[in-house]
Amino acid sequence: MSPRTITFIVLLFAAALGSWYLSRPDGPASDDTPPLTPEHRGYYLKQARILGTDQDGSLLYEIEAEHAEQQDDNRIEFLDVRIRYAPDSGVPWTVNADRATLREDMPRIALRGDVQFVNNSTDASDETEILSQYMELDPDRFIAETDARVRIRFGSRSVTATGMLASLNDDKIELRANVRGRIIP
Repeated sequence: MSPRTITFIVLLFAAALGSWYLSRPDGPASDDTPPLTPEHRGYYLKQARILGTDQDGSLLYEIEAEHAEQQDDNRIEFLDVRIRYAPDSGVPWTVNADRATLREDMPRIALRGDVQFVNNSTDASDETEILSQYMELDPDRFIAETDARVRIRFGSRSVTATGMLASLNDDKIELRANVRGRIIP
């Protein structure tokens, strides 16, 4: 072999070795890779509208939210929530809250942050408003309940209390403790 051929073979070998070095994987070998952990792939909705029905399948209430997201523990988190009963239900209440949680295994909706219940009466002087920072609503049984502080305004009168149980279809409110009010005739 001539010196020129030997030089060519050495350069070719060096080029192959350099190509292999540059193309090898930088990370650990494939045997060392950790197993994949499953990611939660729940759904999310923007401008969500969820309908609740009674035993006959008739519309009972609707939940509207700016954002709804399924969590990995069988619950749905809502932001900027509004709950309205169907006109046929005879329940004239509308519920607004900053956040709400609905669990698959529980019939109650946990409402948090500036919770407001408004009785949409036809007479503005008869309008009733219930305010709290936390409330639980059982929409199928028309029951709202809290152990937190509540403020109830009806017309020009207002009452505050700690804890409340309200039956929305009967328009009955039971206050539990520390009841204080301001009644102006």
